Amino acid sequence: MTDMDWLVVIDPQTIFASPNSAWGSPFFGQAIARIRELAEAFGERVIVTRWMPTADRTTSWGAYFEAWPFADQSPTDPLFDLVPEAAELSPHPSLDLPTFGKWGPALEEIVGRGARVVLAGVSTDCCVISTALAAADAGAHVTIAADACAGSTAENHDAALHVMGLYPPQIALSDTAAVLAGL
Repeated sequence: MTDMDWLVVIDPQTIFASPNSAWGSPFFGQAIARIRELAEAFGERVIVTRWMPTADRTTSWGAYFEAWPFADQSPTDPLFDLVPEAAELSPHPSLDLPTFGKWGPALEEIVGRGARVVLAGVSTDCCVISTALAAADAGAHVTIAADACAGSTAENHDAALHVMGLYPPQIALSDTAAVLAGL
């Protein structure tokens, strides 16, 4: 780790945090505490993303929203708000995208080509893994702060970590303490 690394906090939103949401992670509370520790250490080098239900319904997203109608709401619905604990994590505006993976031109423009990024957030088995694989493909150096990620289930979290662990040296698995010690 260096003092030029960025922390990317993936989708710390009500829809993924609330126990009343079909997508709420039972591990979100544990993860957000560690995310906050990381964000404090990274200072201004923190980007927070949000998943937004704005994808084109004429694509495969149409079938997706048919399968998950509770999430087919206006982007202004409170489900898509950042949780209060995440609202002040970054001095930058949130990066709002209608995709699972958040890596792309907008994020790369912020952190730089070939950047070193630490990923944390939800859900390990969807948006985190999608972001990690795309970032690695684009040439970023990716570290997963595994204990600052929350999966849909413990088994799915572990499975996603296993898959991401198959991509060294582009993706490294770590934890909050090791990331902080390396800064």
